[in-house]
Amino acid sequence: MALSMKRSLVVSLVAALSGCSFASEALFPSTVESEGGAEGTAQPAGQSASQGGTQGAAQASASGGAGAYGAAPPPQLGSTTFDPPPISTGPATGTFVGQKVVTLRNELSQLQGTISQRNGALQAIRGQTEQDSRAYHEAVATINARLQVGTTPGNPVLVERWRQAQDSLGRLEQDTARMNDLATQVASDSAMAAYLLDSVRAARNLTGAVEEDHRQLRVLEDETNQTVVLIERLLGELSRDVGRQRQYIASEKSNLNTLAVAVKNGSLYGNSLANQAASATLQPTRAPQTTSGLAGLPMAGVSGQRPLVVIRFDQPNVNYEDALYQAVSQATQRYPQADYELVAVSPAQGTPGQQALSANQARRSAENVLRSLSNMGLSPDRVRLTAMRSRQAAANEVHLYVR
Repeated sequence: MALSMKRSLVVSLVAALSGCSFASEALFPSTVESEGGAEGTAQPAGQSASQGGTQGAAQASASGGAGAYGAAPPPQLGSTTFDPPPISTGPATGTFVGQKVVTLRNELSQLQGTISQRNGALQAIRGQTEQDSRAYHEAVATINARLQVGTTPGNPVLVERWRQAQDSLGRLEQDTARMNDLATQVASDSAMAAYLLDSVRAARNLTGAVEEDHRQLRVLEDETNQTVVLIERLLGELSRDVGRQRQYIASEKSNLNTLAVAVKNGSLYGNSLANQAASATLQPTRAPQTTSGLAGLPMAGVSGQRPLVVIRFDQPNVNYEDALYQAVSQATQRYPQADYELVAVSPAQGTPGQQALSANQARRSAENVLRSLSNMGLSPDRVRLTAMRSRQAAANEVHLYVR
């Protein structure tokens, strides 16, 4: 396969859907009148019994009726709080290695401070996402409840509610973009953590150390390694959340288009035809445990199975997305419900520090491939991410298997 395009550290998971508009101004004109006659406003649901059906809509939204009336339940966001572990201190030894320990400990402290800031940003984004999602579902519930009991075509109150739903969904998309930007920052922190871990291990080989220096280095290595694991967990949870949110927003944009037609005609519709077709797909035969993959691809060292795709990151510019898309597209046509395994393969060569750094880089490459697959429409829930070392690999590789 051709390998020429520059790969990025983090591939954006927010789809650019500029060509997919919800509705035209011809359908929803700029000036909206409420049933009370006040131009540009709409009365909140449930304020007046004379607004036939609005009170029922408010009750439906308050009881979670949005899911029952067409809007799919929002994806469950991660709930982990990523608090860095405490850093131990030790007595000064006065040696050169002891001074090195102090420097490395300070660098770890700065990195953990950054991770604490990332965690605070993540919790704030999650809170805003839940608030925007609630507003979207309440607006959709109000519209569908009114449509269910009957209303006039192009009801201006429902038009305003539709606009509110559109705005809320737009804010959800902005929340997802902020989450994706945070993933980019965390990926940079991951590289720094790997470098720091390698530096701590290298310091144990310096001469002129006393036993206390080596004791403190062992403790610092354990604490740095815990920080590395914490960052990887944070990056993985962000990747899954962004993938789920992106798919949910794309699905709800399609549903919102259908809802616009329902408001125009004053009739109760269901979900969009595209989403209905997806939900009605029969379960096909799953992929066998051993597949032939694509012709010409080398054998991989995972249970003797031939990988569907092998991506070698042996140069700065690696163009893999075209071949990846073609291969997964062919596999999906044969096995629409198949799961996948994404393996980060790193060379089993060099010092332990070099192997750890290579493994971290291979893991990040696999995360990039996972984001590409998510951007192509493959659910992250169907991809299992694992890692291995190989004596045959001369550079970092990512293997994709059909399960």
